[in-house]
Formats: sequence, C-alpha cells, structure tokens
Amino acid sequence: MATDYYELLGVARSATEDEIKRAYRQLARELHPDANQGDKATEDRFKEVTLAYETLRDPERRRRYDMFGPEAVRGSGAGGGGGPGGAGDPFGFGAAGFGDIFEAFFGGAGGSPFGGGRGGRGGPVRGSDAEIRIALDFEEAVFGAQKELEVRLPVACTTCSGSGARPGTTPTTCSQCGGAGEVRRVRQSILGQMVTASPCPRCSGTGEEIASPCADCKGDGRMVEERTLLIDVPAGVDDGATLRLTGRGAAGPRGGPAGDLYVHVTVRAHPRFTRSGYDLLHTLPVPMTQAALGAHLTFETLDGPEDLVIPAGTQSGRVFRLRGRGVPHVDGRGRGDLLVEAAVATPSELTRAQEDLLRQLAAERQEQVEPADSGLFSKIRSAFK
Repeated sequence: MATDYYELLGVARSATEDEIKRAYRQLARELHPDANQGDKATEDRFKEVTLAYETLRDPERRRRYDMFGPEAVRGSGAGGGGGPGGAGDPFGFGAAGFGDIFEAFFGGAGGSPFGGGRGGRGGPVRGSDAEIRIALDFEEAVFGAQKELEVRLPVACTTCSGSGARPGTTPTTCSQCGGAGEVRRVRQSILGQMVTASPCPRCSGTGEEIASPCADCKGDGRMVEERTLLIDVPAGVDDGATLRLTGRGAAGPRGGPAGDLYVHVTVRAHPRFTRSGYDLLHTLPVPMTQAALGAHLTFETLDGPEDLVIPAGTQSGRVFRLRGRGVPHVDGRGRGDLLVEAAVATPSELTRAQEDLLRQLAAERQEQVEPADSGLFSKIRSAFK
C-alpha cells in the first residue's frame, strides 16, 4: 500500500482542509466500488485514498503523520478492532468512517462541501456568493480607504419580509419531507447499505411549503435590486487580493441567510514607487557631484517629506532605508520600510567650462581620459550623435 497520503490525494503537503476534502471528493467519485463493479484494484485504491483522507482531515492525526509517517496513525481510530485498516475495520474507515464519507459527499450541519446553500436540515437556503472587482489608487491600497460599490443582487422582499408568503399567511410544513428539507434513499452495495440524501424537490430544501405566494416576489422571498455598499478597504491590501464581506452577497430565498461578497482588488501603478511585500522601492537618480561630495536632500515619501543624507562617495546601487515609511501590515502590526536605491547619473552634453573642470579633476587624480575632441575623432563622434 502506498504510504505518501498527500501523493495519494494529489495535494501538496501544505494543502488546506478544504483542498484535501475537494481532492478526496473527486477521487471517491471516480473510484467508488459502486461505479467499478468487480474491479479489485480500483476498490483497493478507494480504500487507500479514504484512509489518507481520514488521516489528513484530522489535525492531530495529520500532525503525527507528518512527523512520524503512516505507522504513527495506524490503529489510532476511534473504533474497535485496531482502528482504520485493522482487522475490525477492513476498509480503513474507522468507527466514524461512513459518517465522515457521508459528510464529504452530502455535507453536514455546517453546509455542503460542494458549495450548496443549505445551512441545516429543514432550514432556509443560504444565498449565493457574489463577486465584484474594484480598482484602487496606490495610496488607497497603502493607507486604506472607504469605497462605494454598485451591486445588483437579490435582497429580501419588503412586502412579505422575505418569507415568500402573501401578507397575512404563513408557510406550512412540507408534506413530502415532513419539514426535514431532504429526502433519503437506502440502497444496497458491496459495502452494505448506502444512504443518499438530496434536497426535497417539493420544498427545495426549506422544509416548508407556501400555499399563497407573495404577489411581488412570487414566493421566492427576494427581489433583485441595485444597491450601493460602503466598504472599508484595509490598509496594506495588495494587488490581486480578495476581500471577503460576510453576509453581503445575495439574500437567501424565503428568509435564508445571505451569501458572501468577494471583492477582487486591482491596484493602479504609482509613478515613483513600486511594492515588494510590505516594502516600498524607489530608484533615485543622484548627480555625480552629489554622489562624490555628499548631499542633504529632501525626499518626498507617501507620508510627506523626509530628510535623506547622501554620504560622500556614494556608489550606484547603494540602498538607503527609511524605516516605517513602507506599507502598513494588514493585521495592523507595524509597517514596512521605504528602500531608496541610488543611481549615480553621469553628466552628458557638457559645456566647455564643465569639460575643462572634469579634465582638471582627472589630471589631479591621475586618471586617463580621452583627449579633447579634434580632427577625425571629433567628426566620428559627431556622426553618432
């Protein structure tokens, strides 16, 4: 049996719980014995990936597996008979295995892993999530801002207060599912009895029926409207980040909870600064004379002017660090730095007096330079200007 559980599920060792669940769900559909009757190899692989999933979905078992390998988690199941993979558990599911597998396919009280909307049995359906994009100026992303968003989403019907029932009436318990919101079916397989559950087709999973629908929302409990949302963009947000606004998505039908609104952020470029993590970067052209003799400059940061001392003898590539003048951390704990890289600028198109001064400097330093332009050499240089 393969022992690399991450490789079995096709996920990285840093995979999140949701990524592990999605990978297992896909493999389980492909490898389930009901879909591969009589294929012993596929059945064995199904057992392997299930054992891998049961191990990696539990934080403590996953920690032991990461530290000590598969032998550290075998026999640690909650049931008798040696735990997952033991004699009393030939399929490696553990005592709670079928319940966990059922949850992976159909969801539990916390909602379906397939992104379904029902928050619980016989309860109102959760509204769908929504997405929107927003463009920020560079300074807005650094320091944070309040932005208005125009969104068009379902909201609770004001006529029926989201119930879907005509004012003066109330929903009744669904006659098909008895208020459970789901219907279950039991069938036999080589693994024994398999229970499948699906939303009740009569009440769409709400557990209630509406005899007299609201005239405005036609029993849905929602109306689509244009809304303006005022959101707080946190300081330090970066280009490509996504903000999750809980409960600001589409309202759920018949009074169901609203979904979430995901705001995808684009940050416009700045003419002077670029960003590297929480640090700001800038390349500062420094005249040769200032680099050689030193200078005291006023440098404009995003926070305002700062003193910048250029020491004598500064070379290109030297970096000056202005601490705490970078990007604030999103969690509010400190700021990055502003890194100013010097780029010594060589003068060009010198006047005759400037050239003479430089030649005097070169002679004083005993540095060899080209002679003054004359004759053929001067003509050749002029041809390339």
